[in-house]
Amino acid sequence: MQKRPASLVFIFITLLIDVLGFGVIIPVLPRLVSSLTGHGPSAGAHVFGLLMACFGLMQFLFSPLLGSLSDRYGRRPVLLLSLLFTVVDYVIQALAPTIEWLFVGRILAGITGASFTVANAYIADVTPPEKRAQSYGMIGAAFGIGFILGPAAGGLLGAVSPRAPFWAAAGLSLLNCIYGAFVLPESLAPENRRALSAGNLNPLRGFGILARFPWVLAMAASIGLLSLAQQCLQSTWVLYTTYRYHWTPIDNGLSLALIGLMTAIVQVGLIRVLVPKLGERRAVLVGFLFNVVGYLGFALASKGWMMYPVLIVWCLSGIAGPTIQGLLSKQYEANEQGAVQGALASLQSLTGVVGPILATWIFGYFTGPTTPKIIPGSPFFLGAVLIIGAGVLARGALRRQATTAPA
Repeated sequence: MQKRPASLVFIFITLLIDVLGFGVIIPVLPRLVSSLTGHGPSAGAHVFGLLMACFGLMQFLFSPLLGSLSDRYGRRPVLLLSLLFTVVDYVIQALAPTIEWLFVGRILAGITGASFTVANAYIADVTPPEKRAQSYGMIGAAFGIGFILGPAAGGLLGAVSPRAPFWAAAGLSLLNCIYGAFVLPESLAPENRRALSAGNLNPLRGFGILARFPWVLAMAASIGLLSLAQQCLQSTWVLYTTYRYHWTPIDNGLSLALIGLMTAIVQVGLIRVLVPKLGERRAVLVGFLFNVVGYLGFALASKGWMMYPVLIVWCLSGIAGPTIQGLLSKQYEANEQGAVQGALASLQSLTGVVGPILATWIFGYFTGPTTPKIIPGSPFFLGAVLIIGAGVLARGALRRQATTAPA
């Protein structure tokens, strides 16, 4: 059942406030970890990686449950409940007296991090198939705008205290929950709901819905490698720039704000122009190409200012993700969209377990005292290799899809 266009505005604003809350803590989280553990950048990187991995593990375990719950009871109650517990999560992290309490906060954040999973299904509910690539771009736009304001504010607040951004995030998340309670309508019609079964709660079983079509399974593997590469960047960006260029929280906040600005430009404006001109399949491959160029640029940049032009190039890769989601969503029925998006979120969450540990270990090793050669950009080199592999898989998947479905 298709809802009025205003529904997309509601979900966009809800996601925007959610991302703002998350974005303000990014510039200071490594600093808070270091203060609680007493470790330097190289040794502290391992603890930071484990902290990020806990978040990813919880998302992997709980995303299928939340996606299936939204298929049974509707998107609205699941989304609002996750937002309410997000407030609790940020308060725990703001007050954390030890690293163990910080882990508790990140675990809770992973469990309740359902907003994007359910939002993907929400968009599929209210958008016709031929417009889903553009509508999924709204999630990227919310992410982008949130990352314009969030990290910049987090950098400024972090200059006062590494805990101040967590209080700001708690306040924003509370506003988000209140906003959604009043204005967010339900998107899933009663006739499109499906019964909840124990099997649907298995995080591994959720992958079965992706395996139903060979080309979807191959594309899912490509998404997995792409997500693993993105974890290399997300897990080590602040560590890398602080180590190599001696950037402050404000510097990191501004750089992340630029990522947000470019992401918003690409996914609100350029994706609507480029995808129709290139075609969905070609847009995916072009996005992968920009990704590889960006990662290599990050790894090789010898001066801090060089990261900014590379960021602009790298952000053009944002046309790939929403286009892939649009292609995959067309393959499934309305009452399966929550399960499909939950399976994809589980896949990305699984990479969120492996990626931070792998990337921070590599960074720590190649910047530590025992390394034979200092290579701070090693996680980005790894990211480029992973994206090349993802591009090869995506090309094969798109060729197979072309023989079974219309473009």
